[in-house]
Amino acid sequence: MRTIAVVNQKGGVGKTTVSINLASALAEMEHKTLLVDMDSQSHCAVGLAVPEEQIEQSIYDVMISHSKEEPMRLSEILWEVSEKLELAPASIDLSAFEQQMAGMPDRELCLKKVLDSIKNDYEFVVIDCPPAVGLLTFNALRAATDVIVPVETGYFSLHGLSKQLETLAILCQRCNQTVNVKVLASMYDIRTKMAREILGELRKHFGDKMFKTVVNFNTKLKEAASFGQPISEYDPASKGHKDFQELVKEMTQDQPQQQRRQIIESLSEKLDAISITADELLERAKPKSKVTPPDTGRIKVIEPPRQKTQQLEPATVRAEPKPAAAKTEVAPVAVRTEPQQPKVATTDAKLSDYYGVNQVNDAVAFVTLYPRAESVQIAGDFNGWQPTKLPMEKVGANGVWQASAKLPPGKYRYRLVVDGQWQQDPYNETTELNPFGGYNSIVEVK
Repeated sequence: MRTIAVVNQKGGVGKTTVSINLASALAEMEHKTLLVDMDSQSHCAVGLAVPEEQIEQSIYDVMISHSKEEPMRLSEILWEVSEKLELAPASIDLSAFEQQMAGMPDRELCLKKVLDSIKNDYEFVVIDCPPAVGLLTFNALRAATDVIVPVETGYFSLHGLSKQLETLAILCQRCNQTVNVKVLASMYDIRTKMAREILGELRKHFGDKMFKTVVNFNTKLKEAASFGQPISEYDPASKGHKDFQELVKEMTQDQPQQQRRQIIESLSEKLDAISITADELLERAKPKSKVTPPDTGRIKVIEPPRQKTQQLEPATVRAEPKPAAAKTEVAPVAVRTEPQQPKVATTDAKLSDYYGVNQVNDAVAFVTLYPRAESVQIAGDFNGWQPTKLPMEKVGANGVWQASAKLPPGKYRYRLVVDGQWQQDPYNETTELNPFGGYNSIVEVK
């Protein structure tokens, strides 16, 4: 039985969303799964439409009973969410657990004792931890074989991550425990420059200690929680559901034991580098003027250089004290000076400001971001699925790749081939399942 603790002492990073939908995705793939809520706010019950007023006993009662040598069976408090998923709910009583257990021996092993009693009944246990470092979190860590640290790709996430890893290192050193710790990028908004930079820094510093899967920002995830459903039930076709399916596949793939289990200290060694990077990114993200909003990295299909030039030229003309007739003559001259330059600027501006696929004039432009890739190609039904027929060109030093193709009106399917690896376009949300179990990206030419 693998026990996965979802931990981050910083609130608002999507711990409960990850816990609920990870557990649901595991159950969907026929793994018998138990979701344990260790947060006194009882958000797992809310997110799964379990009526709070009907929860008579919670995980608190079971842990307290084991400490008093009068063990209560965990099955007495469980709620069946689906055929393969059960919930051990929390209650407000958990807020008093640390005080109740003060001075008690082995108080950090209460949850481990409870889960050891049902280790043959489940394949996976997912623990939603509270957003604080205390006895409840320590209980979860002592019971865990794996730890997932969700990191929101926002302004202060790197600083929060460094503090979280430092805390995990101290707790694991204290009990001489080895766990498999991995970082999960969550609530990733691909439209913002800050999110893309932070994701790049996380991958740079943590490498294989970070999940390749990214949980994208998706409104369907929030809607699902408000309706008391996991995303697998609320909208199985959504991007959020696909993200958690990919996360489960990555978690359950066979790996050598010595590679899968890692000492937490190997992560904490990177704290200084992460903190320095956080300072740099936060400084760079500060607005440079009152007009510029904080999220200047938001994608906009605009042409700022050309618009500024057009605004300056008429302003210069109007400033001259000449009659209206003179103005009329000057304006057309300004337009005729470089007849081809505006068209080039328009296309370049759109390509540089837009990631994904876009129809520009009579061509389809493909733009993506792979800073560390050596080659990026496009294979689709429009070129016989032969990537060598449409290689992408690297533009500049930031890792932007682009290509264009003239396609007649219609619906086309394609995939990117990055250093020989076939994958869907991460900047195109329109996809469909292909016969090989993956997803093809879709572009419609009008």
